[in-house]
Amino acid sequence: MPEVPKPTGSPARQNVTFPSAGTTAHGYLALPPSGRGPGLIVIQEWWGLDHHIADVTDRLAREGFVALAPDLYGGSVAHSAEEAYRMMAELPVARGVELLSGAVGHLLGRPEVTSDTVGAVGFCMGGGFVLYLAATDSRVGAAVPFYGVIQGELPDFSGLRADILGHFGEKDTTIPLDGLEELRRAIREESGVQPDFRLYPAGHAFFNDERPSYHAESAVSAWRSTLDFLHERLG
Repeated sequence: MPEVPKPTGSPARQNVTFPSAGTTAHGYLALPPSGRGPGLIVIQEWWGLDHHIADVTDRLAREGFVALAPDLYGGSVAHSAEEAYRMMAELPVARGVELLSGAVGHLLGRPEVTSDTVGAVGFCMGGGFVLYLAATDSRVGAAVPFYGVIQGELPDFSGLRADILGHFGEKDTTIPLDGLEELRRAIREESGVQPDFRLYPAGHAFFNDERPSYHAESAVSAWRSTLDFLHERLG
């Protein structure tokens, strides 16, 4: 993940707390104009719950979703690739999934949420967590990993119930295409779910419009198909 982050002193965006995994978790919640809608978890990149993730959460809320971005770093935001890598490495995958499952429960318990299941959208590290979460929590009904990075072994997909729409860059050196095919095969064989993986003429983090890696054409296409997918699956 070679992108150089923009210098920023902004703290993590937080406006809600909720019990999760035996602790008090924090996150950023955005409501749709109507005040009610399907629930959606938004999972951060390795940088943390920064301005970009909060902005994406706001954009999804404007499209009709009750969107919650859990803060997996407890208020910290990375300011360099080295710091981001360290913070990601210090978050065990199992612990991250526990915190995210708590966020799913909190979201489904909110009176504003109209759906029986939630969607999950994540980017980079968060894209990988989308797959881990969907594999272990049947309350996830729609999963959208953007260039999801799997940390370590593939999850056990035998309990997967969610439909999957994945977005990946053809020029993304962090996610080789043969590894993507292995992921597709594991999901299909273990769960019976046929993931829809789409490739774009872009590199890693092509959706992040705050970084040099942004590829507008690919980002717009992926965004439109994501909205259609989520509305169809969640109502």
